[in-house]
Amino acid sequence: MAFFQTPPTLGNQYHDDRVLKQVLKRLLKGEAQAKVDAELSAMGELAGGELYALQQRDRLNEPVLTQWDAWGNRIDTIELTELWKRCAVVAAEHGLVATAYEGALGGLSRFNQFALAYLFDASSDVYTCPLAMTDGAAATLKHHGGLAYEKAFPRLTSRDPAQMWTSGQWMTERTGGSDVGLTQTEARALGDGSFGLHGTKWFTSATTAQMALTLARPEGNPEGGKGLALFFLEVRDAQGQLNGLSLNRLKDKLGTRKVPTAELTLAGARAIPVKGLTDGIRNITPMLNVTRTWNAVGALAGMRRGIALARDYARRRFQFGSLLADKPLHTDTLAGMQAEFEAAFMLTFRTVELLGKVEHGEATPAETTMLRLLTPLMKLVTGKQGVAVTSEAIECFGGAGYVEDTGLPRIVRDAQVLSIWEGTTNVLSLDALRAIAREGALPPLLAEIESCANEAVVELKEEAAGAKAAAAHAAAWLSETMATEPNAIEAGARRFAMTLGRATELALLVAHASFAQRELGDARSVYAAKRFFRNGIDLIRSSDAGMRALAMDE
Repeated sequence: MAFFQTPPTLGNQYHDDRVLKQVLKRLLKGEAQAKVDAELSAMGELAGGELYALQQRDRLNEPVLTQWDAWGNRIDTIELTELWKRCAVVAAEHGLVATAYEGALGGLSRFNQFALAYLFDASSDVYTCPLAMTDGAAATLKHHGGLAYEKAFPRLTSRDPAQMWTSGQWMTERTGGSDVGLTQTEARALGDGSFGLHGTKWFTSATTAQMALTLARPEGNPEGGKGLALFFLEVRDAQGQLNGLSLNRLKDKLGTRKVPTAELTLAGARAIPVKGLTDGIRNITPMLNVTRTWNAVGALAGMRRGIALARDYARRRFQFGSLLADKPLHTDTLAGMQAEFEAAFMLTFRTVELLGKVEHGEATPAETTMLRLLTPLMKLVTGKQGVAVTSEAIECFGGAGYVEDTGLPRIVRDAQVLSIWEGTTNVLSLDALRAIAREGALPPLLAEIESCANEAVVELKEEAAGAKAAAAHAAAWLSETMATEPNAIEAGARRFAMTLGRATELALLVAHASFAQRELGDARSVYAAKRFFRNGIDLIRSSDAGMRALAMDE
């Protein structure tokens, strides 16, 4: 009799998610908990059912750019995939942006929103990319107010699919990504308060959005970031024609293949300033805080999806006389993956919780300062964890994980961008150092780690002490290196940031695991904390002599 491997399947992705359900019980009570539970259950059913099935059927389809019609007219239209069209409706109706701004749960509205997004993401082929930029644009416009806010904010936060806008974020030019101070796009005054933008944007994600926020340099402004201004523009005019821009091509990317990422030429695109004609980089900060959080939630979603499929497959795949689920080495591998995921989950949703508290005026000054440091730490740590865990996940399938028509390789390809988008690991490591140097953000974070460690049940005293020790080692390294060898700080910035981030993850996981054991009688997160500690927390090392000679082979 012929043998065929049985593919993995998914159920309701909320019902199957122990960690999310436990965090919900910890943060919310009564009617609020019941309301959010119902919303997450509905999204979990979509994610494991309709959307996942459509994702599998839609696997080979990608956005298509048509630049010219049959009569030689430049039209620059992009046809999206069926999954993305469906996801646009689901995202609006389920309030994946709106929930945060409706504020029904006060500061915990962000938890509600990002829990929905987390469940939705893995079955959406990264439709969370335009949602992230939409949310970031809404936060930015709400912060600054003005004409752009009045025009766009109601659309960005609508639950009506026919009314909701998505937003682009057009920052990257040929001069590079992170150093936006090199932006060459010029803004020329049109005499009515608006400006015509002229230049090229080399990497613009989700170009099918109705609007965008972008940086340009008003004529006469100085070079560098100070001379840039933040502008709002609508992609098409009232007649449906492109607003002084053309799409040169779609990018051919390693992953995020469903995201219509384009190169744009701006030739007089009409735009209005969001706030003033300088300090554009500073004025876009509210967007980056939000989009970096979406990035981390995307990393969580990819890890969770890879683990869910690998775990189901382990219960089906028979090898060498038994199921994979019964083989100690295989279950040890899955346990290591789950531990990384749970730690990442705690850091991400603690940051989400603080973001909501700050937005609703519920945060203490220490929490507000801590959020400034936690955001880059969260993004850089989870980005790396997402790549590692999804890579392990497809390896759990052997050769089938490497075959495109299983749909599995997409998981790791899409994860790879998460350490690049919204700031690479190195860029964010330096940003974490700035948060510490300029805003004094380290003491509040060390106090948070201490507080979490103090909640440890007896079984986690060693892990709690390990979190505190790693964080203290990182702080001591920074202080000592600043005093004795300040030029070495940049070289060690990544190891410092990763150590501080992983120490925070461990402390938060210890606190949650202790709650779950005490209040829910569930010790599985206790095991996760123990395994995460074994995976390694402290990456601080002494200065590497000959570093450049080794790196550059000189």
